[in-house]
Amino acid sequence: MSTDTDLFLSSYDENRGSKFTQKAEEAPFVPIGMAGFAAIVAYGLYRLKRRGNTKMSLHLIHMRVAAQGFVVGAKTLGMGYSMYREFWAKPKS
Repeated sequence: MSTDTDLFLSSYDENRGSKFTQKAEEAPFVPIGMAGFAAIVAYGLYRLKRRGNTKMSLHLIHMRVAAQGFVVGAKTLGMGYSMYREFWAKPKS
Protein backbone atom coordinates (compact mmCIF):
# COMPACT_ATOMS: atom_id res chain seq x y z
CA MET A 1 0.00 0.00 0.00
CA SER A 2 1.34 3.36 -0.90
CA THR A 3 0.28 6.53 0.75
CA ASP A 4 0.11 10.05 -0.57
CA THR A 5 3.32 10.85 1.29
CA ASP A 6 5.18 8.02 -0.49
CA LEU A 7 3.97 9.25 -3.87
CA PHE A 8 4.92 12.81 -3.02
CA LEU A 9 8.42 11.86 -1.90
CA SER A 10 9.07 9.62 -4.91
CA SER A 11 7.87 12.32 -7.33
CA TYR A 12 10.03 14.87 -5.50
CA ASP A 13 13.12 12.70 -5.92
CA GLU A 14 12.37 12.09 -9.60
CA ASN A 15 11.77 15.77 -10.26
CA ARG A 16 14.94 16.74 -8.46
CA GLY A 17 17.10 14.33 -10.46
CA SER A 18 15.42 15.10 -13.75
CA LYS A 19 15.77 18.83 -13.10
CA PHE A 20 19.53 18.43 -12.62
CA THR A 21 19.72 16.29 -15.76
CA GLN A 22 17.74 18.86 -17.71
CA LYS A 23 19.99 21.70 -16.52
CA ALA A 24 23.08 19.64 -17.34
CA GLU A 25 21.82 19.13 -20.90
CA GLU A 26 21.12 22.85 -21.29
CA ALA A 27 24.51 23.93 -19.92
CA PRO A 28 26.92 20.95 -20.00
CA PHE A 29 29.89 22.92 -18.68
CA VAL A 30 28.27 23.65 -15.30
CA PRO A 31 28.60 20.04 -14.02
CA ILE A 32 32.10 19.96 -15.50
CA GLY A 33 32.97 23.11 -13.54
CA MET A 34 31.51 21.65 -10.36
CA ALA A 35 33.44 18.40 -10.80
CA GLY A 36 36.67 20.26 -11.54
CA PHE A 37 36.21 22.46 -8.50
CA ALA A 38 35.67 19.41 -6.29
CA ALA A 39 38.71 17.65 -7.81
CA ILE A 40 40.98 20.66 -7.20
CA VAL A 41 39.76 21.02 -3.62
CA ALA A 42 40.34 17.29 -3.00
CA TYR A 43 43.83 17.53 -4.51
CA GLY A 44 44.57 20.60 -2.38
CA LEU A 45 43.53 18.78 0.77
CA TYR A 46 45.67 15.79 -0.23
CA ARG A 47 48.69 18.02 -0.86
CA LEU A 48 48.18 19.90 2.39
CA LYS A 49 50.40 17.50 4.33
CA ARG A 50 53.13 17.45 1.68
CA ARG A 51 53.42 21.17 1.03
CA GLY A 52 57.03 21.34 2.27
CA ASN A 53 58.22 24.74 3.45
CA THR A 54 55.30 26.59 1.86
CA LYS A 55 53.20 28.55 4.32
CA MET A 56 49.66 27.35 4.90
CA SER A 57 48.11 30.65 3.79
CA LEU A 58 50.03 30.63 0.50
CA HIS A 59 49.01 27.03 -0.18
CA LEU A 60 45.35 27.86 0.47
CA ILE A 61 45.53 30.94 -1.78
CA HIS A 62 46.99 28.88 -4.62
CA MET A 63 44.29 26.23 -4.27
CA ARG A 64 41.53 28.85 -4.14
CA VAL A 65 42.84 30.58 -7.26
CA ALA A 66 43.13 27.25 -9.11
CA ALA A 67 39.60 26.19 -8.17
CA GLN A 68 38.11 29.58 -9.06
CA GLY A 69 40.03 29.64 -12.33
CA PHE A 70 38.68 26.25 -13.31
CA VAL A 71 35.10 27.28 -12.55
CA VAL A 72 35.41 30.59 -14.41
CA GLY A 73 36.98 28.79 -17.38
CA ALA A 74 34.17 26.23 -17.46
CA LYS A 75 31.53 28.96 -17.25
CA THR A 76 33.24 30.91 -20.05
CA LEU A 77 33.39 27.84 -22.28
CA GLY A 78 29.75 27.13 -21.46
CA MET A 79 28.74 30.65 -22.41
CA GLY A 80 30.66 30.39 -25.67
CA TYR A 81 29.04 27.04 -26.41
CA SER A 82 25.58 28.41 -25.72
CA MET A 83 26.22 31.45 -27.94
CA TYR A 84 27.45 29.18 -30.72
CA ARG A 85 24.41 26.96 -30.39
CA GLU A 86 21.99 29.89 -30.39
CA PHE A 87 23.48 32.16 -33.06
CA TRP A 88 25.60 30.09 -35.46
CA ALA A 89 24.39 26.49 -35.26
CA LYS A 90 20.73 27.45 -35.39
CA PRO A 91 19.10 26.52 -38.70
CA LYS A 92 18.19 29.53 -40.85
CA SER A 93 14.43 30.08 -40.92
